[in-house]
Amino acid sequence: MARTAMFSKFHFTRIFQRTTGISPGRFLMVMRLHRAKQLLLSTSLSVTEITHEVGYASVGTFSSRFSSSVGVSPSTFRRLGGVTPQVPVDRRPVPQPPVTTIMGTVHAPEFDQDGDRTVFIGLFRDPVPLGRPASCTVLERPGPYRLENPPPGQWYVLAYSSLREDPSYWRANPEDQDALIGASGPLTICRRPGATEADLHLRRMTPLDPPILLALPVH
Repeated sequence: MARTAMFSKFHFTRIFQRTTGISPGRFLMVMRLHRAKQLLLSTSLSVTEITHEVGYASVGTFSSRFSSSVGVSPSTFRRLGGVTPQVPVDRRPVPQPPVTTIMGTVHAPEFDQDGDRTVFIGLFRDPVPLGRPASCTVLERPGPYRLENPPPGQWYVLAYSSLREDPSYWRANPEDQDALIGASGPLTICRRPGATEADLHLRRMTPLDPPILLALPVH
């Protein structure tokens, strides 16, 4: 890819990461897993067949990466029809600061002030929604939100929104003209009590934005 773009590998990787938020290798992984989600929902191919179709040689490696990124195994994702009863979150034990909150307002763009939208908001380590969030919430529409007791460290608040009238509104598609995303960060959460403000301004999703992999609930 670097040769095609007529850049050195180092310069290409730096530009790519600055534009998309992640490295070319991780972007490719996201697109492979996103394609796997589509195949699981739209075909009768087995998990083994899908593994090879999206470029993995090992079913174990594919299943492990799919589960850690989407929140459920490939077979469970297919059985649930692409949505979950609740958002899978990262339950690993972390030191908790006393009564800390991230709060702010999700702002819809001017062209979509009247859109009937559901908004997912999650707390992620990366500037793109990879893996399970440390904390999350789902809003009926853009507006105020709160994430209670975020773990200490550096975090990004990321939002994904789609029209509620679409029965598959959580099945993120980078070509979906209705999908909106927003981000704030990095935010540094300390052990001191208090609130951190982080407003989110939604914008249209583009092909340069990696699709969200996490399986989300019908709300």
